[in-house]
Amino acid sequence: MTDTPVGLDPVIHPLPKLSICALLAAGPQWVDFRTVREATGLSDSMVSKHSRALEEAGYIEIRKGGTGRRPRTWFRMTPLGQDRYSGHVAALQQLLQHEPDQNAGPDA
Repeated sequence: MTDTPVGLDPVIHPLPKLSICALLAAGPQWVDFRTVREATGLSDSMVSKHSRALEEAGYIEIRKGGTGRRPRTWFRMTPLGQDRYSGHVAALQQLLQHEPDQNAGPDA
């Protein structure tokens, strides 16, 4: 795993995981696999891989079931995930507000 700036959550930081968390952070409701896949633009295998990692970290819950004869998968953010996502977003906002040192350059 690559180093992340201070305050950024290394679990959430990769774009696929950040995309999933951003979608799920909207509320406590369950979101189905198809919606996550379509909203994030990730392939089925990437949604599965990254959602599993988020679940192992305790950031999301995954529920499997069925509708009729079709298997279905739903996701939702846990309170821990919501807390870590909020902290990650706050750290990103801090980075955006940071004013670069105007005197620093390639020769400084």
